[in-house]
Amino acid sequence: MQRFPYAHATHPQWRMAAALALAQLRAQMALPGHASAPSLGLLYITDHYAGEAQDILECFSAELSEVTDWVGTVGVGIAANNAEYFDEPALAVMLCDLSPDQYRVFSGVAPLPTSSSASGFVPHTALVHADAGTPDLAELIVEVAGRTASGHVFGGLAGSRAESVQFALGSAGNLRGQGAASGVFYGGLSGVAFGPDVALVSRVTQGAQPIDRERVITAVDGNLLLELDGEPALDVLLRELDLSLDHPQQLIETLRARLVGLSEPQHRPSGEAPHRHARGQFGADVTVRHVIGLDPGRRGVAVAAHPAVGTRLAFCERNVTAARADLVRVCSEIREELETEAVGLGMVDLPEAPQPPRRIAGAVYVSCSGRGGPHFGAPSAELQTVRRALGDVPLVGFFANGEIAHQQIYGYTGVLTVFTAPAA
Repeated sequence: MQRFPYAHATHPQWRMAAALALAQLRAQMALPGHASAPSLGLLYITDHYAGEAQDILECFSAELSEVTDWVGTVGVGIAANNAEYFDEPALAVMLCDLSPDQYRVFSGVAPLPTSSSASGFVPHTALVHADAGTPDLAELIVEVAGRTASGHVFGGLAGSRAESVQFALGSAGNLRGQGAASGVFYGGLSGVAFGPDVALVSRVTQGAQPIDRERVITAVDGNLLLELDGEPALDVLLRELDLSLDHPQQLIETLRARLVGLSEPQHRPSGEAPHRHARGQFGADVTVRHVIGLDPGRRGVAVAAHPAVGTRLAFCERNVTAARADLVRVCSEIREELETEAVGLGMVDLPEAPQPPRRIAGAVYVSCSGRGGPHFGAPSAELQTVRRALGDVPLVGFFANGEIAHQQIYGYTGVLTVFTAPAA
């Protein structure tokens, strides 16, 4: 596996941005150690270009005839190496040097095969792009993950102030009667599944920090939390956050800045008791959600989720310093793993025998649209942190309306996935 060519550009006219990107790609494809005939392309655009998505895909497909498969989506911002593009017309492309028998593009007209499919391709994991407005989206992501051998997927929800487009153009064909599909989709989910020979390491970095001890949800009605550790949920929130219903303005302002971190019961090893986070970091088992309302009559707290009884909860807040430290941590973990151990998804047990060191051929970073830009202190600060920690590696991605990792939809997180190859 050679180093993946990648490019990024901004321009008011998409054709000029595409021309700049194509020039970068062709220059890299001619360099030693870079892939000269990659077949899979990842394409991310900002929502300024959403209306021209079909023309952009057709342009790259025609100009890069060796690339037979394309996937991607739109974001309010996109990422490439150490650059972020927010609120400006831009695109980013990466060409992946993967064997065609080790990946499959999937979409509504070309569903992901099950592991028992007669096609011969066995999906091990998948990069997933989805529309946040898709009904039963969380269940669909679990279904897609269930069709992979590892049970883990990664990616994000399209983020757009215009049309939420997805790119999914596959050389393996579509369902009968869908041969005229254009490769640009609206709604649902799409992406690319990878076979077992595609070595990946994937990590989730959190952007919120616990401010209180962890509790267990002991009564709930839909998205309304009724009891935490047997106490009325509203009483716990008011006491622990030092708030009062008698001061509604202060209450509203505080709750706008407070979130809840939820972790489902099955994510805890059997017999392990709830613990205090202190002011540490959440693990990848935690999903962060907003507090969206209070019910004084039922002494309940409404959240943007439907947790089950037994789910663990901790009140939390967004914290730039903690987010930056956690991002550096996951990058360091990835580099250490590549230098010392065999790699898989970074989510499964490793073999006992150490394997030769590996290098990064390319990377995909999906971050929350609420994390990029000024949240990290300066334009492109988040991506510059990744580059300092990971090194100068080919990287593209986008800022999402929700991040996908394992089998869940996250918020205020970053999902970093690297493609690896044996070190030279």
